[in-house]
Amino acid sequence: MLIDADAMLGRHPRRDAGPGTVAQSLADMDRFGIAESLVSHSWSWLHDPRAGNLRLLDLVADQPRLHACWVLLPATCEETGTPERFVAAALDGGVRAVRAYPADHGYDLAGRDVAPMLAAVSEAGLPLLVDATQTTWGAVESIATAHPSLTIVVGGLGYRVLRQAAGVLSRTRKVHVGLANLSSHCGLEWLVERYGYGRLIFGTGAPLRDPAESVTRLLWSELDDEAVAAIASGNLLRVVA
Repeated sequence: MLIDADAMLGRHPRRDAGPGTVAQSLADMDRFGIAESLVSHSWSWLHDPRAGNLRLLDLVADQPRLHACWVLLPATCEETGTPERFVAAALDGGVRAVRAYPADHGYDLAGRDVAPMLAAVSEAGLPLLVDATQTTWGAVESIATAHPSLTIVVGGLGYRVLRQAAGVLSRTRKVHVGLANLSSHCGLEWLVERYGYGRLIFGTGAPLRDPAESVTRLLWSELDDEAVAAIASGNLLRVVA
């Protein structure tokens, strides 16, 4: 069973990635054999995190295959409330994970401003998803050290940062790698050999990336069935709230 940990609803204002509707998302999931998806909303990234988070809950309310992933901000400007109120509202709404866009939202993921929010998220058992292009590996290691119970999933690696990822994976326990744009020859097999299949989580980056990329990378890999099953869904189910 495939569960996509890296998908999005909502139209992108500048890229032709489809309408971003629930119907389109479900149709794409059916096409690629994806059973369920963890989704955020494009408004939360590109417009207003609070409005996007609330819009997302409305869209997935009657969709058992879609699970909400909210976008967090530092509480310094009170845009999404205090850390305690943000986490309480997320849990009340059935949110399963949170995502951060520190580069696009203008803060330091390892800075003091967002630290209380990360502490609250960690205490609530909500995993943090962040793309490699939104932060640095130094920041990822810093927050993994400061919040040792926080599960962190870094997606969108590309193929030029595996040396940096390797160091952080070696020195931390709860940093994971997402499959979206893990575009290196046998990179998936290399990561599993060094760190075990428990550190990899299936994700597509849909609809901005073609889901076929991640599906093919996993299902046509040289990994055994046990590793494929864990990466496809087991690892995500283990870490989500």
